[in-house]
Amino acid sequence: MCGIVGILGRAPVADQLVASLKRLDYRGYDSAGVVTLEGDHFDRRRSEGKLRNLESGLRAEPLWGHIGIGHTRWATRGKPTESNAHPHMTDNVAVVHNGIIENLRELRAELEQQGTQFASETDTEVVAHLIESYLTKGYSPSEAVKAWLPKLRGAFALAILFKVHDDLMIGARKGSPLAIGQGDGQMYLGSDAIALAPFTDTITYLADGDWAVLTRKTGVIFNAQGAVAHREVVKSGGSSFLVNKANYLHFMAKEIHEQPEVVGHTLRRYVDMAAERIALPQRLPFDFNDIGRISITGCGSSSYAGHVAKYWFERLARVPVELDVASEFRYREAPLRKGDLAIFISQSGETADTLAALRYAKAQGLHTLSVVNAPTSTIARESETMLQTLAGPQIGVASTRAFTCQLMVLAALAVAAGKSRGELSDADETRLVQRLIEIPRLMATALATEPQIEKLARDMAKCRNVVYLGRGTSFPLALEGALKLKEISYVHAEGYAAGELKHGPIALIDETMPVIVIAPYDGVFEKTVSNMQEVAARGGNIILMTDAKGAREAIVDPLVTIVLPDMAATFTPMVYDIPMQLLAYHTAVVMGTNVDQPRNLAKSVTVE
Repeated sequence: MCGIVGILGRAPVADQLVASLKRLDYRGYDSAGVVTLEGDHFDRRRSEGKLRNLESGLRAEPLWGHIGIGHTRWATRGKPTESNAHPHMTDNVAVVHNGIIENLRELRAELEQQGTQFASETDTEVVAHLIESYLTKGYSPSEAVKAWLPKLRGAFALAILFKVHDDLMIGARKGSPLAIGQGDGQMYLGSDAIALAPFTDTITYLADGDWAVLTRKTGVIFNAQGAVAHREVVKSGGSSFLVNKANYLHFMAKEIHEQPEVVGHTLRRYVDMAAERIALPQRLPFDFNDIGRISITGCGSSSYAGHVAKYWFERLARVPVELDVASEFRYREAPLRKGDLAIFISQSGETADTLAALRYAKAQGLHTLSVVNAPTSTIARESETMLQTLAGPQIGVASTRAFTCQLMVLAALAVAAGKSRGELSDADETRLVQRLIEIPRLMATALATEPQIEKLARDMAKCRNVVYLGRGTSFPLALEGALKLKEISYVHAEGYAAGELKHGPIALIDETMPVIVIAPYDGVFEKTVSNMQEVAARGGNIILMTDAKGAREAIVDPLVTIVLPDMAATFTPMVYDIPMQLLAYHTAVVMGTNVDQPRNLAKSVTVE
């Protein structure tokens, strides 16, 4: 979604605002803008497109105010034009906003009846005019916020400036994340700690429903009822994040190649390497023997990570798993048994649908466990148990190392569940842990297929439709591979369970159709080969991803065979996802798309 930042500084803040927005442009990059308060008037710069356009405008016409707010936008309501870019202003108010105001039509109609004229298509401008309407009635800024905030429905984070108040900023959040940063005689507001890292590591996260009144020296937080609230002050590690591409052309390429390292970091958090045992970082507040069913929920790649985990929990722990896309689960009023376990997977920890699903499960009396990359995120804080992935900040929008780190955490948890339930012996646990320990090395070996995949991508870039097939844990990997190709190359791709091929998708197969088959040599390999024969009989171009034995036993001659390292079948998705990511990446590079910031997408989806 969008990224917002605010600074109460002691010197001109425009350059600092832009520096923070650069750290937030993974949240949106359709347009950007800043406004500063200079004396008794606002001065604003906005631009359509990337942040560099805003930087050019600021070089031509600098801003000198010592207090300001900025915004980088992912369009939800209104086209990504300069007039729709934030900040939005009235005579006395300037606002930046992340989220969606659901009762936009109702509020806009009410304001128009009062004579308000709107200059944009956005819901954010309604907020500015709503505040203005209270100020004209004689309310102070704080009184106005307290009065109008309950009128808003939806998910939002706001930063607000008020004319003639050059030592005041108000922030508010409901659903969307917002953090306060404290400096030496300066105060900061931002969508996350990474945005504030260049200035401070002293962070306070607003709880849902909170609003805050900030000056350069003070920060007072109020809860949804208007009472003063005391929130924990934490030290953020965001200042250590070096957001650069190193020697890679794109962040996505860098993040693909960093996976052996970050998956290794995650592995060490959950495994006692010396004892070859699972060692979860904290004691779970439930006994897996008391769990009758596990519900797993996520969105996008996180949902597919959960799909892989379904196979692991059912095979290793013999516990039934129900898998849901969060946007469906939150509304279908699923019957849940009190005391069962719900697992929620989110890279950002702020995904709106997943958060809503978490709250529903909590209300039904389930144990809640989240797998997130951001330990201070809303989902992490509201979960009974949080298991962190150590993927680091992922700047590329398409999930790569976040996905494989999620798989590592879920694999460790599945083994722990199997051991707890008596389905796995000590010897079984040791064998499985040994296989997990091998994963970073095997991932590094898989990266060596890149030259072959880069060559294949030149042909893939000429195609408009692609089919991915897999069985077992390779089925959700086929879904994930298809998603990656769609996200960054804009090539239409579909993933299917290989056994479903003859139940409809086979009609798509002709001599122009690439069919990517994910088939490690495992218990269902021969079944997958029979599906390959069906494709070959219809002239489809088979791209086989398998190991050395699978390449020998395939019978069918594929157009291309990507040979991956030999490994036990249980945890192949973590390794086999590497060539899928590389294929999507290099196809997108050949096609000339914006790999790190694909159209219409944002890294963190904090609204429905």
